[in-house]
Amino acid sequence: MVPRSSEPPPVQPSWRVGARPLPLRADGYGQVLPTPAELADRHLPTADLLPPPPDGEYASTVAPVPGEVLARSTWQPECPVGAAQLRYLTMSFWGFDGRVHTGEMLVNASVAQPVTEAFGALFAAKFPIEEMRVTRADELDAAPTGDGNNTSAFVCRPVRGQTTWSAHASGLAVDVNPFCNPYLKADLVLPELASAYTDRARERPGMILPGGVAVRAFRAIGWTWGGTWTSPKDLMHFSATGG
Repeated sequence: MVPRSSEPPPVQPSWRVGARPLPLRADGYGQVLPTPAELADRHLPTADLLPPPPDGEYASTVAPVPGEVLARSTWQPECPVGAAQLRYLTMSFWGFDGRVHTGEMLVNASVAQPVTEAFGALFAAKFPIEEMRVTRADELDAAPTGDGNNTSAFVCRPVRGQTTWSAHASGLAVDVNPFCNPYLKADLVLPELASAYTDRARERPGMILPGGVAVRAFRAIGWTWGGTWTSPKDLMHFSATGG
């Protein structure tokens, strides 16, 4: 008889992220639509990209960016930071599925160690993160689906709606749980299906709130939070530059 595993089976997702492109607005973003019931209190499981830490404890690494990671990232020679100025991080995090996972991130070398410390504080508090992986180049031109929730840092792109480089393009900003902490400006909500999370009085796991663990963790390394801005209000965003 084959013995039963003591490990519970993985939770099956109730929603497949990225499967349903949205109709476009005149400004090129997807239409802001009501949040689907499956995402109103988001608890999607994490698919493991890297092996989880064997002991379930927080672990992090800082290294030069491997060639294969750089090739699938958004980096190009025109970016405001050279490839040698970036670092490849791996960091443990708690998923919404109650499991410990290992994520990856590209950041500026000058902030690599402090960023691992901030995520160490989130891990200690069991602050849930759904996904943490390097943003791919093809995602910049992909049709919007409005349901992404990837925690990431370096993305070689301009500031939203502008032509100047974002702090993300230098690896000096991090977006944490974007769906749970959307970007808000006038009638625009990004991700576009995250309207349920514009009600900040209804606290749910993964939300960044004033005085909460995420704000404290990034404040401790000298970073500012976009949730304190007036317009836009960028609830997912922390940066070393204030922008």
